[in-house]
Amino acid sequence: MDFERIKGTAERYRGDMSRFLREMISHPSESCEEKEVVMCIKAEMERLGYDKVEIDGLGNIIGWMGEGDRIIAIDSHIDTVGVGNRANWTADPYQGWEDEAVIYGRGGSDQEGGMASAVYGAKIMKDLGLIPEGYRIMVVGSVQEEDCDGMCWQYIVNKYFPANGIRKEQVEFVISTEPTDGGIYRGHRGRMEIRVDVKGVSCHGSAPERGDNAIYKMADILQDVRALNENPADDSVEIKGLVKMLDPKYNPEHYEDARFLGRGTCTTSQIFYTSPSRCAVADSCAISIDRRMTAGETYKSCLKEIEDLPSVKKYGDDVKVSMYMYDRPAWTGEVYETECYFPTWINRESAAHVQALIDAHHALFGDERQGYSDADSYRDAMHLRTGRPLTDKWTFSTNGVAIQGRYGIPCVGFGPGAESWAHAPNEITWKDDLVRCAALYAAVPGLYKSENKTADVTQFRAELTDNDIK
Repeated sequence: MDFERIKGTAERYRGDMSRFLREMISHPSESCEEKEVVMCIKAEMERLGYDKVEIDGLGNIIGWMGEGDRIIAIDSHIDTVGVGNRANWTADPYQGWEDEAVIYGRGGSDQEGGMASAVYGAKIMKDLGLIPEGYRIMVVGSVQEEDCDGMCWQYIVNKYFPANGIRKEQVEFVISTEPTDGGIYRGHRGRMEIRVDVKGVSCHGSAPERGDNAIYKMADILQDVRALNENPADDSVEIKGLVKMLDPKYNPEHYEDARFLGRGTCTTSQIFYTSPSRCAVADSCAISIDRRMTAGETYKSCLKEIEDLPSVKKYGDDVKVSMYMYDRPAWTGEVYETECYFPTWINRESAAHVQALIDAHHALFGDERQGYSDADSYRDAMHLRTGRPLTDKWTFSTNGVAIQGRYGIPCVGFGPGAESWAHAPNEITWKDDLVRCAALYAAVPGLYKSENKTADVTQFRAELTDNDIK
């Protein structure tokens, strides 16, 4: 394989990828509102001569290159979060600016930059004849990830594949283009969205003792949720903190995997209440808890931890702990209801698909993370990358929760941009990253050794619920 030619071809597409990314950014595309950016991507794929371009019922944009029964997929979610407080941005988040190194705007790192590299990575494969015989390349621009990560791939596996005569077993592996700070990522923590509801009794605010204030009850629960996240795991505390899962005493089977992924966390992300008026005692209160799950934690154990909090037990039947469901309509109007549970996963570093990316990186760029260097820390990538291992894991969650976590389809990550720019104001990504990722994607299929694929590519995968979601 001519790696210099691959790098040179990717470099020649630098301007095209930058333009394409700017065009995607110019179309606001929050979850369930991705239609304009989908059409932008469709037009670019068709202009580049993709063999087939289609939009599935949920609104995912899917481009195909090559022929064959075996599939290598490259996934990028194309929805973004909103901009938050506009005053925190120094320029228009949807027009922004670019210079010789950086592109500014919402979605640059998280994660339309990945889509730009993926679309052109497959184009380079076609240009240079790099698609192996018997394989085809599936480039996915997935929707609604920010709302419900992985749901888009649940739809692809359960709806799109059967409708097109494809079995999920035909997918050799998926490359996630989520930002990886120049690293190759083989897993991440899972998560779930928990709701706690508390009942009270309203009365006139002039005599609050006649009622039962649900907000006061929730105040006790909030302190216990905070303690669960922040406490140590020793006998000095009644509520042992989530750090306990890094200790073989509490997590004998999976503490090493937990140490790789990092400890689980929980935080209260939303609060709601009902009350007859501002002159009355609140008769209900509810919170949402964002729960990040490390190896060894299950959806059952996470629910039980909340149920076992002293304050929850104190208020007994007045408290209900549950897991959220998701059912927002896609931009197409399609509704795919699923649970808000996103399983933890890790692939073995020795797995054939992970090694294909490692081999490609070594051949193209060496064995250390690469990135743009600048004296200005805002524009510098290397302060985020220097000294970190090439093969590592994400801090946040990705569509891998369904691809690998739910369905066991091998998944691995390498994408432009930085995790720290995700959801932040004044988001940027680096043009060098776009070029580097496109080159690596193009090289990977020819380096993948299917004969080395084994049945145990998964190092850890969390158990699923009893819901058979189709």
